[in-house]
Amino acid sequence: MKLLFDQNLSYRLVAKVSDAFPKSAHVAALNLDKASDYNVWEFAKTNGFVIVTKDSDFNDLTTYHGFPPHIIWLRSGNSSVDKNAELLLRHAMQIQSMILSNETGIVEVIG
Repeated sequence: MKLLFDQNLSYRLVAKVSDAFPKSAHVAALNLDKASDYNVWEFAKTNGFVIVTKDSDFNDLTTYHGFPPHIIWLRSGNSSVDKNAELLLRHAMQIQSMILSNETGIVEVIG
């Protein structure tokens, strides 16, 4: 499962979670940092990414348009890169299980 980190998250997360989530990327590395949320959402859908974000905009898109792409909504407030990485890694199995079950489009990770 490859993750696509939204602009509101650090590009450094890619390296920190690469063992659990290989082939992940940050929107800036794909020249999507200036793209609209809808264009990022479409890119993720077309290219098999799961979007990781801290805001509700992608959740609204998924609620309206369905899934894929799936969304991981990090609900950790103003937290460090290390804390966000730790949350994703600690919940990696649950995240993968929920997304692979295809029963929900949005996975909230609260920390």
